[in-house]
Amino acid sequence: MRAPGLSRRSALRRMGTLALGFGAIDRAFGAAIVGVRVWPADDYTRLTIESDAALSARHQLAADPPRLVVDIDGLELSPALRELVGKVRPDDPYIAGVRIGQNTPRVVRLVIDLKQPVAPQQFALEPVAAYRHRLVFDLYPTQAHDPLLALIREKEEAEQRAVRSVQDALGELIARVDRPVLAPAAPATPALPAPAAAAAPTARAAAPRVAAAPPTPPAPLRTPAPAPEPPPPSAAEQQRIDRLVIVALDPGHGGEDPGAVGPAGTKEKDVVLSIALQLRDRLNANPNLRVLMTRDEDFFVPLHERVRKARRVQADLFVSIHADAFLKPEARGASVFALSQGGASSAAARWLAQRENAADLVGGLNVAAVRDEHVMRAMFDMSTTAQIKDSLKLGQEVLGPLGRVGRLHKRGVEQAGFAVLKAPDVPSILVETAFISNPEEEQRLRDPDYQAQLVEALATGIRRWFAKNPPLARNRQL
Repeated sequence: MRAPGLSRRSALRRMGTLALGFGAIDRAFGAAIVGVRVWPADDYTRLTIESDAALSARHQLAADPPRLVVDIDGLELSPALRELVGKVRPDDPYIAGVRIGQNTPRVVRLVIDLKQPVAPQQFALEPVAAYRHRLVFDLYPTQAHDPLLALIREKEEAEQRAVRSVQDALGELIARVDRPVLAPAAPATPALPAPAAAAAPTARAAAPRVAAAPPTPPAPLRTPAPAPEPPPPSAAEQQRIDRLVIVALDPGHGGEDPGAVGPAGTKEKDVVLSIALQLRDRLNANPNLRVLMTRDEDFFVPLHERVRKARRVQADLFVSIHADAFLKPEARGASVFALSQGGASSAAARWLAQRENAADLVGGLNVAAVRDEHVMRAMFDMSTTAQIKDSLKLGQEVLGPLGRVGRLHKRGVEQAGFAVLKAPDVPSILVETAFISNPEEEQRLRDPDYQAQLVEALATGIRRWFAKNPPLARNRQL
């Protein structure tokens, strides 16, 4: 008589186990979207989908018109995912709009309409810091920008603007001299604005966003035609390139990586970008000097890519700008760091270096894109004693003016193993402008007047370095 009861209980247990199994399967198909973000920049645009569980996706390019089609498995269309449509900015150089639809009951399709052909990279990131699982799409141009050529063109445009300004002033002076003395004074005619192409970079064309709609099937993939190679520079142009003095400015963090965050919510990535942009304008006032920015907008740049950018243009100096945090809010003052091939000069320096070197994990490095890890590691190990010696001298020149703006955390240049300082042939320093974790210093960093003082101090230090160490002409290759 007990056998039927046992069988019923056994059956109920099996049904419960089966129900739990179905719940697990349903959960696997129902990952919740935590957030969606788009980070546009001239270098590349990043699209990030953050979820509470790992997502599986595949993509393909389509043409006529160009678009990227992405299918995400085990996902249902949700309001959080639909927010991606409104995240696209009109000035995004790569994305014109996004369309989202439920392609099948378990597959969501994204159609990313493109403004130009791209070379997409897709990868996933494990949870780290405040982030959950992230599915990332990086849209790179099919023809990479040449940073050295861009600096040369920028310098030539600045020279043309200066010549026009002098000619306008001279013409006005001549007009005043030739004007009869007894003639009534006529109002000065304002100078016509310079053509847009010469006065400033052309604004990015605005493109209307596409409302969410059922996606269309992709057209066959077409490979874009390679861009023609630019003609080699003339002898006179090459001479100007070789004589050009280049300073690489590196605003820390950016994009997915906010850096340190102050008690009032101030993000390190925003403060240091503001300071670096002002310093760029200050240094570019010198006609023989141009500034390369490792980033000039809010996007993420891996540590090795920051070093590569500086080496690509054969920069004469590399200055990385930060505003870090410490475990105790009482920590305060500016610091300047150079690379150390051995141990750090202090426990705080070692802690800060470890924190900065972890930026790739937070910002989201596509490990697969760094094809030869051994070559990259070898490049990071080539830093010479001479480079470190020059970096210490540069740091001392910058530290002095900083000490007149505010308090110094250390009176001497510190050393630690910062990965971003490992360009073997470029004197490199990392400047901690203040501790953003200190409420008082956070408030100062938000003050435009205080930022202007920091900019002047950094510019003074750089100017003093070049006065004592005149840069030699380099044989730069475009």
